[in-house]
Amino acid sequence: MMAIKGRPEAKIQKAIVNMLRIKGWHVMVTHGNMFQSGFPDLYASHSMYKARWIEVKNPVAYHFTAAQLDNFPKMCANGAPVWVLVAATESEYQRLFKPANWYVYLK
Repeated sequence: MMAIKGRPEAKIQKAIVNMLRIKGWHVMVTHGNMFQSGFPDLYASHSMYKARWIEVKNPVAYHFTAAQLDNFPKMCANGAPVWVLVAATESEYQRLFKPANWYVYLK
């Protein structure tokens, strides 16, 4: 799947994916490449809660790529909001049921 040794964000992402799947979400991990530049890390869908674009960040040290800073506002403006999650906890999970929050993480 993904190499996680020494990569805190990858460990967080794996834990979030596992949590979402346990809660009945279908989760697809997007892979950063030249054709997916600026996409959030995860696309998750649920039969009751519909779809969510999720960006995983390490709460200690994170940044947005230039492509994300360009695309996230456009996605949100066109009906595809983006949520940032920083851990696989119940409080982070509950963020998915509130308005998209990616912009809160801008420095």
